[in-house]
Amino acid sequence: MVVDERAVRLWVADDGERPAPPTAARGHGLIGMAERAGLLGGTCEAGPNPDRGWTVAAVLPRTGGAA
Repeated sequence: MVVDERAVRLWVADDGERPAPPTAARGHGLIGMAERAGLLGGTCEAGPNPDRGWTVAAVLPRTGGAA
């Protein structure tokens, strides 16, 4: 995580195998995270790493959404 006067930048990565897709929807997952970040004027992106694993990266402005 990196924090400066304008934003909080965070990322989470792993090097594990991708789990099998769930058989039933249990929440809002990555779509919900991206929507919430957008409401604050930020971004949230996720995707597979080049070799294996997955990374989620978010940038959130320290001031919150547009006023």
